[in-house]
Order: sequence, then C-alpha cells, then structure tokens
Amino acid sequence: MDAAGLTQAEAAKRLKQRGPREPQASSRSYGSIVRANVLTVFNLVLLVFGVITLAFGKWQDAIFLGILVANAGIGIWQEIRAKNALDHLAALVTPTARVVRDGELREVPVEDVVVDDLIRVRAGDQVVADGTLAQAIGLRIDESILTGEAEPVARGEGEDVRSGSFAVEGEGAYVVTAVGQESYAERVAGEAREFRHPRSPLERSFDRLLFILVAILVPLSIILGYALWERNTPKSEAVSTAVAAGVTLVPEGLILLTSVTFAVAALSIARRGALAQQLNAVESLASVDVMCLDKTGTLTEPNLRVVEAVPANGDAGGLQHALGRFAAAFPTRNATLDAVAETYDAPPEQAAATVPFSSRYRWSGARLGGTTWVLGAPERFPLGPLAARASEEAGRGRRVLALASTPEPLDGRDTGEGPPPGLTVHGLVLLAERLRDDAAETVRFFLEQGVELKVLSGDRPATVAAIAADAGIPVAGEPLDGEQLPEDPAALRETALAASVVGRISPEGKRRVVEALRDSGRYVAMVGDGVNDVPALKAARLAIAQGSGAQMARSVADVVLVKGTFAAVPPMVGEGRRVFRNLQRVAKLFVTKSVFAVVLILSIGLTPIAYPLLPRHLTIAAAITIGIPAFFLALAPSGGDFQTSGFLRDVARFSVPAGTAAALGVVASYLFALNVANMSLTSSQTVATTVLVIVGLYLILALEASGLRRGAAVSVMVAALAALYFFVLAFPPTRHFFSLSAPGFGVIVLSIIGAAVAITFLVLTDDRFIPPLAWQSESAR
Repeated sequence: MDAAGLTQAEAAKRLKQRGPREPQASSRSYGSIVRANVLTVFNLVLLVFGVITLAFGKWQDAIFLGILVANAGIGIWQEIRAKNALDHLAALVTPTARVVRDGELREVPVEDVVVDDLIRVRAGDQVVADGTLAQAIGLRIDESILTGEAEPVARGEGEDVRSGSFAVEGEGAYVVTAVGQESYAERVAGEAREFRHPRSPLERSFDRLLFILVAILVPLSIILGYALWERNTPKSEAVSTAVAAGVTLVPEGLILLTSVTFAVAALSIARRGALAQQLNAVESLASVDVMCLDKTGTLTEPNLRVVEAVPANGDAGGLQHALGRFAAAFPTRNATLDAVAETYDAPPEQAAATVPFSSRYRWSGARLGGTTWVLGAPERFPLGPLAARASEEAGRGRRVLALASTPEPLDGRDTGEGPPPGLTVHGLVLLAERLRDDAAETVRFFLEQGVELKVLSGDRPATVAAIAADAGIPVAGEPLDGEQLPEDPAALRETALAASVVGRISPEGKRRVVEALRDSGRYVAMVGDGVNDVPALKAARLAIAQGSGAQMARSVADVVLVKGTFAAVPPMVGEGRRVFRNLQRVAKLFVTKSVFAVVLILSIGLTPIAYPLLPRHLTIAAAITIGIPAFFLALAPSGGDFQTSGFLRDVARFSVPAGTAAALGVVASYLFALNVANMSLTSSQTVATTVLVIVGLYLILALEASGLRRGAAVSVMVAALAALYFFVLAFPPTRHFFSLSAPGFGVIVLSIIGAAVAITFLVLTDDRFIPPLAWQSESAR
C-alpha cells in the first residue's frame, strides 16, 4: 500500500459502492421497547374487554382501560429513559480514525472508513477496523476487550490488528482489511443488536399466574355467556355482567404495580451509578445465585500494583530505595515502572544512559552515579537462592522481575545483546494487576449473601486464580484452562459447577460455561465489559456491563454500571430483594380478587339473578382495597426471609380462603338485601360493594400490620381509605358516576353483617387472617 493511502476520490467511490454503514447500536431500538411493553397477553385481555364495553355497554364501565395505558406508558418511559442515557454515553466515547488520504492525515468518523484505507495509530488510539500493520515502531496493543488477556502484546509489520483493541505504546499504521459486520469484533458479538428480554423470577411467576387465570377465564366465560344467552339477557346487561366477571378475574393492577415498583427501583439505583435498561433488572439481580465475572475491568483496574519486594540479602529498605531511584530515572514509563514509582517514591535523578524495556528481550537499564541498574525477567539474572521464590510466585500468577546492578556501562549497548555482564542481584519485585478499591468488599458481600462467584478470563489460569484469591474469591483446586473445556454437555455442566476460576477462555467458551450453569438450574448473572464478553452476556439470565466498556457490551446488558464501579451492585441486590418481598405480599391481594371472581361467577353469575357488581363497582373497590394501598406497600421498606421458590403456592394459601370468604359475604348480604329486605338493585349492589371494601381493608391489616411502626402506619392508611370510600358514597356526583346509592341505615347494617360473616370465616380458617399485635414481627407469625 502506498504511504499516501487512498485518494479522497477512491475513498468516496468505495463508500458509495458499500452504501451507508449503520452506526453501531448503543442501545435498544424504540420499536423493540414499544413492542415489549404493548404486545402482552395482559394488555390483549384488557383491550378485548374494553372494546366490547365501549361498543355495547357504558363507557363508565371501561375505565379499567386506563390501567392498560398506564402500564405500557410507565414501561416505555423508563426504558426510553435508559436508552437516551446510554446513547449519550456512547456519543461521549465514539472513536474517530486518523486516515491518510491523498498523502495527508485527516480525522474521519469511523463509519467513513473503507477497506484499503491507511490508518495511523499512536498510544491511546482505538483500532477502529481490522487491518494489517504496514508500519510499527514499538507498538503494543491492548486486546483485553477482545480476548480478556490483560497483558498488552507487541505487534510488528505484517501482523494483524483487530477492531476494538487499543494502542498503549509506540505508533504504527495499518491497512484496513475489514470494517463493520465483517470485522472480528462484530463476528464475536454475533447477534448483539438483537433485543434480549429474559424474564425475572417474579415475572415468570406472574406469567404462570396470568396463564392459569386466563385458562380459568376461557371456560368460565363460555359458561357465563351461554347462561346469559339462554336467559335472553339484554345486550347491555350481558356485556356489563361478562366484563365485570372477566376483569375481576384478571389481576390488572398487579402488572401495573410491578412496572411502577420496578421503575422506582431503577431510579433509586441510578442515583448509585447504575442504569437499568429493563424494568425487571433490579428484581432479577436479587434472584442471582451464581455470578460470573470477567477479571479485567471488573475485579481489576488497568494499571499494576506492587505486591512485595523480596531482598536477596535481607536489606528490604535498600532494595526499595533502589527500585524507587530506578523508576524515577525514566522520563517515560511503562505500567511496571508506574507501579514501582507509585509504591517506592524517590526524587527524579538524571540517568547517564537508559535502555527502555522491550517485551521481546525483557529487560531495561539505567546508569545512575557510576552504577548500572537493570530490571527485567528473572531468567535474565543469576538468582541463586531467590530462584525458587521466583518460580513459586510466577506459578501463582504474579509478574516477577529481578533488580540487579553492575559496574559495566550501558553506552551503545543493543537491547538484543542482553543485560551487561557482572550482575549482582539485589532482590525481586512481585507485581499483580491492581484490584479495584471496592472489589474485596463487594466480593465479601456476595459470598455472605450465598451468591457463588466464578471468574472467567482470557488471561493465564494462574494469573486469574491469583487475582481471584486477592479479591477473596475461594479458589478450589487448580484453576481450569478454558482450552480444555469438555465437549459433552453433561460433563461441561459438572465442570462449570465445580470450577471457580477459568483462564484462557474464549468468548465462545464463556458463553458455553454460562449456558451450562443456566441449564443446571442456576440463576446466572454475567458481569463484563468487552466484546469478548458479549456472547456470555446474552446467554446469562442477567447481563451487567461496565459503562466504560465496549459499546456492544452495553447495548445487550440489562444493567449498565455507568460509573464503572462494581460496588454499585450490592445496593441493587438489597433494592431487588425489597421489591421482591413486597410484591410477593401484595400479589396475594390481587389474586384474592381473582378467586373472588371465580366464586362469584359460579355461585350467582350462572343464575337468573342480576349480577351483584358492575365493572365500575369493581374498579372503585379494587382501587381502594388493592390498587392504592398496594402502591404504598410495594414501595415500603421490608425485611425478613427472601425466597423465590413456591411463590404460587404461598399466594394460593392466602388468596383462596380470602377470596372465598369475600364472595361468601358479598353474596349473602346482596341476596338478603335484594330478596329479603326488598331493596332496589342499586342499593343491593351498594351493599355488595361496601362488603367487598370492608373485607378488602381487613385483609390489608391481616397481611401488613406487623410491628409497632408499620402496624400504626398501615392502620392509618386503612382508615384513610375507608374515609375515601364513604366520601364517594356521600358525594352525589361520584355516587352517581359509580351507580351507588346513599348509605342509609339498611345499607350500613347489611354491609356490616355481610363483612362480619366473611371475616369470621377467615378468622376461623387460619391464624394468618388475624391482624398481628402491634409488637409482633412478621417472622414471628
């Protein structure tokens, strides 16, 4: 390739032939966000009932459609908010290319780079396309974002470089061989742009619950419809009866409440430096029992740290002083000398001569005050008694260097000739990657919470094991070499479950390990920042990406750590478990309404008697006894056990007797008011609605009023909700809108009797339906 590169005309022609290159997606598309929040079974059920009501009934009975709009709107709003934040973050770090066109160096957007372009790179530049080096002067490339290998590698003329890597030393120029989807990074990422939406445990429980209720709804609707047809029921009455029965059966507010709660939790973690791309991410994190970590960027920082200086003659102070002088003598330093200089501070000293470090020959030197000091790989020196320690530390994954001195000069010495002769070894310096300040504390938190941690890295197994041990992760046995992963799925699952550290692992290997853990029944989270992590991020049930990492990794992640700190994750776990506990409890109120609907349909819906409740009656009752209180209860602080299994069984143990009792009280009081007390249909329906409200408020006390402070707060809330309902009855416009009658003496007495019947049934059924004493804790029950 000519050093002048392509001409501007040639580049423009190739760009036109190729067509516009789609910019790399930094987040989900608007279309996928809207589809995920609108096209749900829940929304379909409500929409069908709403359309039928608007077409054949009264519009007041269709106000439940507001829940559909609110549910979709909240989900769309939160996820678009996350998208905008990620797009802004991507714009801040979008790279450009320094391209030679017509012999001149010019800076162009990455999208305008074409095959055969000549791109120049220097320390700090990103390699924006695959290519072959035409020139390399001391060029070292950091490929950790692609391979996981932390150590930069030297690249020379004729060698390939890959998009996504960075130049950390030297400079060079490469001829582009592949861009866009043909590049290595894009091939590794595979389907990174495809939207992934793994369902959280709570969402999967709600999905099962919803499908169970829909399975009940279909035959009940057929039976109810046939009964109405057989009785020649007028169309408007038939529609109101069918919709009242169907909407009551569907826990429409539960999905809305879940979306609201997730959105509030997402805002809470955003203040801690984490961005939830999907509403369920916080709750999902609380369910994780295995977390796979990429080493580089998650546990470690890019720079090195000195672990220990080991003197040859016991003079630790002299060795440390010599190391400090040596590092301070170099005007430009690599990562190793930076670590030494930071640990052993010394005043700058003018060296008579220096030899910079070469990764090929593995030594460097400086002439200071008549003595030549040499720092390099242990095999370059006569270590004597230190040889065993050097071998041991290298086996543990440490970076080991030896410091020696000689009276021989450096003048005119070629690096390839090796260090000067006559060396006297003063000691070893042991280095390792620098742990993030918060890594050990975060690891300790997860281990205390029973979360198993596994480190998957492209670096050497011994190095990965050493970092894992430094961070506090238990390393059982020898670290596993990713190149030796078994092909058999059963053997791979057994290996993945047993191993805590896997090194030399490819992007595909990471994905296989994550899938093996997932298929064994574990709830797996993957934390990563590089293109090499993308397949594993997509395979995990929860994907967490560093905000400073690759754009592809951020685009597929459920949670992005915008500030790049792993310490933001533990508070998210607490937030998620609070959300899960609260939603588990309030879900019982919603399912109680569904059970109530089934009993009501079977007991009175199939008879010629007018249905005791209109859809609008159910809307006001559900809002006062479930919707409004559930919102506050779901966002309240919570404590106690955390358990993801047995959700439906636990809900059923509360909701089946509660819903049955509520239906018993409503039916008994309604029939008595209509047939014995000879009240009007409106008054009888008012009695039924009032009984349902009283029983619902009692259930809130039984479920939530534990502990002195919480019990007092819940009692005040229940009193306020009762006052709200009686305001609806007393205020003529609202009473008329909801088709209720004024609360006369007969309505009040029958309502109290009906509620007493239901509550007595509950108290005799189970102690759980007795409101706890103020000083009782929930766990004591």
